[in-house]
Amino acid sequence: MHSYFRCPCWSVSVLNCDLHCHSTCSDGLLPAAEVARRAAANGVEMLALTDHDDLDGLPAARAAADAVGMAFVNGVEISIEWEALQIHILGLAFNRADPALNAGLAAIRSGRIERARRMSAELEKVGIAGAFEGAMRFAANPSLVSRAHFGRYLVEIGVCKDLRSVFESYLVPGRPGYVDHRWATLSDSLRWILGAGGLAVVAHPGRYKLSRADMRRFLGEFKDLGGQAIEVMSGSHTAEHVDAFGRLAREHDFLASRGSDFHGPGESYVDLGKLAPLPAGLTPVWQAF
Repeated sequence: MHSYFRCPCWSVSVLNCDLHCHSTCSDGLLPAAEVARRAAANGVEMLALTDHDDLDGLPAARAAADAVGMAFVNGVEISIEWEALQIHILGLAFNRADPALNAGLAAIRSGRIERARRMSAELEKVGIAGAFEGAMRFAANPSLVSRAHFGRYLVEIGVCKDLRSVFESYLVPGRPGYVDHRWATLSDSLRWILGAGGLAVVAHPGRYKLSRADMRRFLGEFKDLGGQAIEVMSGSHTAEHVDAFGRLAREHDFLASRGSDFHGPGESYVDLGKLAPLPAGLTPVWQAF
């Protein structure tokens, strides 16, 4: 990793790192600067803003973090497809100006609006009209319209009581409203992140429908391609997930990451900075920054 990402204030003793969260630049509810200020107010010592496939919120988040004395690293959450399954890879502490990374993210974003139109058409088949227009009202960044924006519209019109219910009933494979989309490959995402001098992390692995054998196979491929870390502590992880992925981190010699996956007040598994500490015996990913 390039030396210019190191900072003397990023001590290995730092414990409250939140390295996974979102702003209105993707599918979060708060502007990037407000996310950083909320994190600092909640006791976060180091933050990474990791919007989906977009880097636009990083300057504002960094400026807000600097203003309150909180360490900040560049972040992004890249949507990939591995054996027909959508998986997310976090990039951390990279050069934001890297041309290949920016071009790759732009390519991913380019198909989102067409995907949104197809989602709306599928929802209309089950009697839900106006979903495209409704979702776009919630998307501050139209080029990153996502399932979360559709979910907020469906909650607004009373189809479901909350975002989690929408996803379970409408927006996951096998349900009306879900459509396939061609994402980046695992190799693409790691090439972009590593080429920009960053560090690659598997986001919330407990959310993927992979058998134990397939998860080990995926993690082996991830490591072979240069992947360095796994998100052990995630807002969506149960205690069983933490134990399981802590063991896998040790087994594969991965660094361990920690992130709330905060999207907004009242809509997230856990607030910024409120996760439990990493389990003992794991090497925190922030020691590599």
